[in-house]
Amino acid sequence: MLDVIGGITPPPPFQGGTGQYGGYQTGLIAFFNNIVRLLIVIGGIWAFINLILAGYGFLGAGDDPKKMEAAWQKIWQSMIGLLFILGSFVLAAIFGYLLFGDPTAILKPKIYGP
Repeated sequence: MLDVIGGITPPPPFQGGTGQYGGYQTGLIAFFNNIVRLLIVIGGIWAFINLILAGYGFLGAGDDPKKMEAAWQKIWQSMIGLLFILGSFVLAAIFGYLLFGDPTAILKPKIYGP
């Protein structure tokens, strides 16, 4: 009977395998990893846009010290934001190494199953 109908192969995340489920991340772990990556990319793009706008404000400030001060504040805030993003990666790597012996353990978690 199966020769007439044929067989259906399951998609890669549901195929059998050892270790991680089929070798792919599935479920909430993959969802949260994608959300975190998206937020980091959005933060980087936001900082880049702020740096461009601050540079434009700095060039257009002329001799006005208030506008120049505002542009410098925007530049520093963007740089501090980028340092926070970088610092979160560094802290995740340090804690992953201290707790699990692998710096990528927190950034790329694995779920082991049957």
